[in-house]
Amino acid sequence: MSKQMNEKGVGAFPAMYDYLIVGAGFFGSVFAHQAHQKGKSCLVVERREHIGGNCYTHTVEGIHVHQYGAHIFHTSDEAVWQYINQFCRFNNYVNSPIANFHGEIYNMPFNMNTFSRLWNIAMPAQARAIIDAQRADAPAEPQNLEEQAISLVGRDIYEKLVKGYTEKQWGRPCTELPAFIIRRLPVRFTYDNNYFNDRYQGIPEGGYTPIFEKLLEGIEVRLNCDYFEHREELRAQCRKVVFTGPIDRYFDYCCGPLQFRSLRFESEVLDQENYQGNAVVNYTDRETPYTRIIEHKHFEFGRQPKTVITREYPMDWQPGAEPYYTVNDEANNALYQRYAALAEREPDVLFGGRLGEYKYYDMDKVIASALGFAARELG
Repeated sequence: MSKQMNEKGVGAFPAMYDYLIVGAGFFGSVFAHQAHQKGKSCLVVERREHIGGNCYTHTVEGIHVHQYGAHIFHTSDEAVWQYINQFCRFNNYVNSPIANFHGEIYNMPFNMNTFSRLWNIAMPAQARAIIDAQRADAPAEPQNLEEQAISLVGRDIYEKLVKGYTEKQWGRPCTELPAFIIRRLPVRFTYDNNYFNDRYQGIPEGGYTPIFEKLLEGIEVRLNCDYFEHREELRAQCRKVVFTGPIDRYFDYCCGPLQFRSLRFESEVLDQENYQGNAVVNYTDRETPYTRIIEHKHFEFGRQPKTVITREYPMDWQPGAEPYYTVNDEANNALYQRYAALAEREPDVLFGGRLGEYKYYDMDKVIASALGFAARELG
């Protein structure tokens, strides 16, 4: 990055930029990099004090801490894998979270290790018979999330590993949540704790932030710069805008706010080498207030004398809070379409990314989206 902004204000802009990119997460940073490679002049503005969006990592006690929750890169997209490997080297971390239900430990995703612990069985046919028998208790047409989950995995798995965690995530009982929230719950009848099925996965050595530093090398980046506070000055200096912030806020919530779920993180340095023995532990009982604990050193097989843990608490979202998860129910999707129609009338503003498109993206998918977007825009 060639330049970073100080607190508040936009400063003096030296020239007209081809593109103003609002947001320095993956979508904005990949587009900026591609545009820069094509000889376009770019200005990236970011309201936070750092680049990287929710993938931002920083170092504490020699440990790369995922500031906004666990980010494990995984993909089966060969082109995306080759692209991202230009900017980092990945280790061989395999995501194998565990679930803690009142002190009982279960492997995730649901597989034969889970079923063996749950029912004291060893053979896939035994597990399949138990699950099928319990699924039969669910109604043919589930009317809520509880009925939907039981129809997919049976009551035992639902009660211990789905119910409490989901109720904490959404802040409502499963009987009051719509069935469509859980369309599938993967069940494996093999002894396989690898959460993902993708061909490639890992954690970038040195954390995620260096990826963004390389993506944005040679590009002017201004931090602590809220686009909405300086919209007129910024727009006057740029031919086009690539906006990756909340699309509803861009239009001043004129159709009403889109809904999200938010999160709160509490991090702590512990004077011990190893707290929980795994990078990700989900707490699936309803009584524990947080949904999971991240122990960051295990992402990179760290041996530091101390450790850093982060507790993750779900929160109801209100305008002004950090939006994390889109709520893509029928009402919100219809509302987004109204904003998308307004966006079509903004010929010099292009919307992209999780907030700009009101769409949940895994990291590889947002990179692919940004690359496709850049190819169409830049030729």
